[in-house]
Amino acid sequence: MTSHTVLNGVDAYREELIASGLLIPTGVPGVYGRSGLFEGVIEHFEALVTRAGRAEHPERVCFPPIIPRRDFETSEYLKSFPQLAGSVHSFNGTERDHIRLLNQLEKGEDWTRGLPSTEVTLTPAACYPIYPQLRGTLPPDGKLIDMQSYVFRHEPSPDPCRMQMFRQREYVRIGTPDAVRRHRDLWLERGLDILKRLELPAQAVIANDPFFGRAGQMLANNQREQSLKFELVIPIGSADAPTACISCNYHQDHFGHLFGIRTVDGADAHTACIGFGLERIALALFRHHGLDPDRWSSGVRDTLDL
Repeated sequence: MTSHTVLNGVDAYREELIASGLLIPTGVPGVYGRSGLFEGVIEHFEALVTRAGRAEHPERVCFPPIIPRRDFETSEYLKSFPQLAGSVHSFNGTERDHIRLLNQLEKGEDWTRGLPSTEVTLTPAACYPIYPQLRGTLPPDGKLIDMQSYVFRHEPSPDPCRMQMFRQREYVRIGTPDAVRRHRDLWLERGLDILKRLELPAQAVIANDPFFGRAGQMLANNQREQSLKFELVIPIGSADAPTACISCNYHQDHFGHLFGIRTVDGADAHTACIGFGLERIALALFRHHGLDPDRWSSGVRDTLDL
C-alpha cells in the first residue's frame, strides 16, 4: 500500500483537497466547486461505466436536477426522508411585495418568506424522474435505463464525501421480480470488479436508507433483513467508517405500484438501480492514489484510459 492509503481524517483530507485546488469551497458545508482535473477523472470514470453496461443496450436519458412537485409527492419521499428533501421557491408577488422583500433584505430579516413554493422540487434520487414516464404497461422485456443526474440531499457536513448536491450515474431496471433481481446482482458483481480494477479497497455490505423517525427504524430493519440494499464501501475519511461509493437497490414493487407501471401480465412492475456516486469515487481515487493522476499506477491509468 502506498502512503496515500493512510487515512488521517475527514478534516485533514478536506483541507488537502482545497489546498490542491481540486475542491473550491463556497462557505456552505457540502457545497463545492470542482477543478477541471477533478471533473476529468469523473469523465473517464463515466466512460468506464458506459463500457461496462454497453452489452445490454440500455436506453440513455437525461433529466435536469428538478422534478415536478406532483411526482415528488407521489413518490412518498416525504414519508421516509423529510430531513433530506429540498423544495424550490420563487418570487411571484406584486411591486409592493418586492419592496417589502427588499426592506427585509436590507434589515437582515428572513426575506425567503416572500418566496412561495413552485411546481418543482430538487431531485432526491437520480432514478425518480424515470418512473412517471413509464406509466402503463411495459414492453415484454421491461426497460433498462442508463442515466446520470444531480441529486440533492439536505445534510450539510464537513465531510467532502457528503455533498449536498452530487451526481449519480445509474442503471435502472424495470420489469419482473426475477429480471430486476438479476440486474441488481449482476451490477453488484460488476461494481466490485470495477473498483478492484481501480485498485480501491472496496467491500460489499448490506445497508439501509436513512429513514426518518421511530417508524423509519422498522423500515430500515426490514430493508436490511430482506437484503434489499447493498453498498460498496471504501475507506476515504475513516478506516472505521468507510464511505458508500456504489449503491445497489431493489425497490420491489414500490415505484411500480405508486406510478402505475405494469408488466405484460398486469402485475405491478418491480424496479432496481445501481448507482455510482461520481464525486465519491473521484475522492476515493485521489485519497488512495494521490492527488496527481499522472502518478497513479499504470493499472489504474489504463483502466480509466487516462
